[in-house]
Amino acid sequence: MLEERAYWLAWSQIPGIGPILLKRLQQHFGNLAGAWSASAAQLRQVEGFGVKTLVTVEGKRSQLDPAQFLLQYQQKNPYFWTPADADYPRLLRDIPNPPPVLHYRGKVQTQENQGLTATVGIVGTRQPSEYGIRWTRRISAALAKQGFTIVSGMAEGIDTEAHSACLEAGGRTIAVFGTGIDVIYPSRNRNLSAQITGNGLLLSEYSAGTPPDRTRFPARNRIIAALSRAVLVMEAPRKSGALITADVAKDFGRDVYVLTARLDDYQSHGCLNLLTKGATAIPVEFEELLKMLGATPPADTENFASLPLFAQTQASNAPPMPDLEPELKQVWQAISSEATPFDLIVQKAGLPAGGVSSALLQLELMGLVTQLPGMRYQKC
Repeated sequence: MLEERAYWLAWSQIPGIGPILLKRLQQHFGNLAGAWSASAAQLRQVEGFGVKTLVTVEGKRSQLDPAQFLLQYQQKNPYFWTPADADYPRLLRDIPNPPPVLHYRGKVQTQENQGLTATVGIVGTRQPSEYGIRWTRRISAALAKQGFTIVSGMAEGIDTEAHSACLEAGGRTIAVFGTGIDVIYPSRNRNLSAQITGNGLLLSEYSAGTPPDRTRFPARNRIIAALSRAVLVMEAPRKSGALITADVAKDFGRDVYVLTARLDDYQSHGCLNLLTKGATAIPVEFEELLKMLGATPPADTENFASLPLFAQTQASNAPPMPDLEPELKQVWQAISSEATPFDLIVQKAGLPAGGVSSALLQLELMGLVTQLPGMRYQKC
């Protein structure tokens, strides 16, 4: 596994080899160590490998020793995961373009990395109104007190307010950087960054010392979306980066919620546009929001953090167990009477995504399962 880790790192250093192409390589050859020793003719069989890319790969492979480079890289970047590592976040591993290298700092939680804890992304404009700030802080703090981990991007405005309110409520938050993990941007968030490492996590796919650049932040947004079971857009104009996060979240099968505002409020035009695309308005009543997120808060809220976001309903309310073939039974048992996202069903069933899709279709035809918007399913 250590060897494969070195090859994920080495391949990520080759210009033109991005996350999507890397995942194709891994799927085609079975591992990146095998891909590293593959001939040009073998690499040409992978979609996306043209003549120019092959020339670049041949030149770089001859100059780079993966094992030696790993040792050098760790001197400045001691803490990072690759998809070859067991602790690499499950929710990221399943997307089409997972970061080949994910640097981290702070307190790691195994269940969180396995996708078993409640995570909600909160994003929005860098120039929020008082209204946006007030509702961001109110919702972030309330969710934190119920055991949700708040995921955001450490940017000015809504992101900063979401992280801060979560910490002040005693909650856990994850900040995804668009810079190196050691480059705090904006610099005024240096203290906030230090607080997050005390009871949260800083993440970045960029190596130490990488400066801020506007081209890197859209890529950062896909990590926020992937790590979140649902994304809340609190306030966003039409050209806000938060809208990129929302679009990617929908592509990943996540639910998107928006904070509504006046029609003549420029800062909310992006949110209003998301509503026309199928996003859901955040309800005024917090209990209703919890219900929409699929989580029913228990009487003992101290134990709420151990529950998945889309919690199972009580066994007394569950439909009786039908007589099914083993694989169909595994998938049926992984679904709740409440809305359950596809990736969580795959994780609970322990089966390949293709097999789960086939089983879900059969269960739908049998009248045992119904599909909901956003790649979610529930028992009939």
